[in-house]
Amino acid sequence: MGNRRRVAERRTTERRTTERRTTKPAVVGGLIAVVVGGVGFGAYALFGGGEAADDRTQSTSSSADQKAKAIPSGPLSATEVTTTARTFLTAWQQGRVPQAAAVTNDTAAATTLLTGNAKNAHLKDLTVTAGTRTGAKVPFSVKATVSYKGTEKPLTYESALTVVRDTTDGKPRVDWRSSVVHPDLQDGDILVTGESGTPPIKAVDRDGGEITTARYPSLGPVLDGLREKYGKTAGGKAGVELRVVRDPSAKSSKSSKSSKSSNGSNSSSSNASKASDKTLLELSKGTPGTVKTTLNPTLQAAAERQVAKKARSSVVVLRPSTGEILAAANASRGFNTAFQGSLAPGSTMKVITSSLLIEKKLASPDKKHPCPKYFTYGGWKFQNDDKFEIKGGTFKASFARSCNTAFISQAPKLDNDDLTQQAQQVFGLSMNNWAIGVPTFDGSVPVQTAAQKAASLIGQGAVRMNPLNMASVSATIESGTFKQPYLVSPTADNRKLASASRTMSSDTLSKLRDLMSYTASSGTAAEAMSGVTGNVGAKTGSAEVDGQKKPNGWFTAYRGDLASAGVVQQGGHGGDTAGPIVASLLKMGG
Repeated sequence: MGNRRRVAERRTTERRTTERRTTKPAVVGGLIAVVVGGVGFGAYALFGGGEAADDRTQSTSSSADQKAKAIPSGPLSATEVTTTARTFLTAWQQGRVPQAAAVTNDTAAATTLLTGNAKNAHLKDLTVTAGTRTGAKVPFSVKATVSYKGTEKPLTYESALTVVRDTTDGKPRVDWRSSVVHPDLQDGDILVTGESGTPPIKAVDRDGGEITTARYPSLGPVLDGLREKYGKTAGGKAGVELRVVRDPSAKSSKSSKSSKSSNGSNSSSSNASKASDKTLLELSKGTPGTVKTTLNPTLQAAAERQVAKKARSSVVVLRPSTGEILAAANASRGFNTAFQGSLAPGSTMKVITSSLLIEKKLASPDKKHPCPKYFTYGGWKFQNDDKFEIKGGTFKASFARSCNTAFISQAPKLDNDDLTQQAQQVFGLSMNNWAIGVPTFDGSVPVQTAAQKAASLIGQGAVRMNPLNMASVSATIESGTFKQPYLVSPTADNRKLASASRTMSSDTLSKLRDLMSYTASSGTAAEAMSGVTGNVGAKTGSAEVDGQKKPNGWFTAYRGDLASAGVVQQGGHGGDTAGPIVASLLKMGG
């Protein structure tokens, strides 16, 4: 009886189970509610959220995981590295640019460089040999022949590439850099074989001796300027070379970044922007053309010795009767301060200012002239060195002792543009039109007002000069007429020299010579000019510069048919620093 009951109960259970299995889904609100295991999931589950949403997310994640697992990841195998490198190097060697570029992670850049390299570098018989792999890096050697218009030369060099895994598809690729093609290439650079730009020159002095940096160490910038100016017209022929041509756009961008530097320091971007084209292989030497200069070999050699004794010194020697530059030297080799410097000239500017005051009847050598301790103009209180004063003294005494207030006191009587016009019309300065044969800065005497106008009278404020300019000032006083200095005769290229629009009167000129002569014999220039005989004149100068403990020392002078000027930056008083340099050269004659 009990057994029959248990059988009946089992059959009832099986029937109910069968009914549940055959039950059709119910429709709820127009949506299908799937019934699984007696538990129904309604509209909420079908719209999202709850456990059903979690299940679908897990399902989607599982699918994504499977897809991600399909993209290779992790470190590259040795086979992947060597195979990728071999594929790239073989395609490159065979000149199949599209195939080689396709193996890199920057197809466009690789195509551009490899195409340009094939077109511009003029390489043939290219052989690329892979070396021993180290991790993902593969070194290789390149052998080729550079061939240009019948001239050939072998080329060999070493380079390397690195293989990386592409983040998008996981495939191994050559990590593209321009240095893969040649280690001296920066991104954006190209290799070019052709004529080496401007033909070389052989510069010679007035006696025909060759000018080299071995003989005259400071003339490097001058030789560069001469080649730039006369290389194409001096009769020379450019050589042929393979060179790295730097990317102009990169230079411009980096220069822009550098120019915005707040502290003016040489940042890495600034240094990069100055990168020059680099010669990798010279196929044939150029034939230099000859450029004759006006340099006097004896004076030039002496000038080199003199500036070597004083750090940051520069000097120029001219012939007043012609304007010929006889010597120019700089202690610093990288920049031609003698011709291109832009520095406040200090009291040497008083030569020009004196010519203006004499012409306007505001001063005369033997007339009494005020030299107080202080003079205020334009809201500034000016003073003399050590606050000295000259009571009841003459203008000659003030000029010889370099009294600042003697000149500042005349500012109220001058128009704002008087000094500018005097510098331009009489001394040929501040018009940016000198053509000496190499680049120069031709002085700057801008129109100023108020205190700056007064400061300009004593060579401060915005006035800027260099030794070439101030040697020309002394030359103008000695000869009586401005003659534009020149290093290469204008007959060499039929160029027109700058000229002044007027000359000083004989009376003004005589008084200026009197002032400079007295300063050389009895004033601040006397010690330096001791032993310099004949028709002489001089003026010292000290220019204060913000941030410098010592002023720049200036000196300009003439002796017969020689005129010279020098500066020693941060040297102190001009009579003690630049004076001996200038005087020693004037003593040599020439």
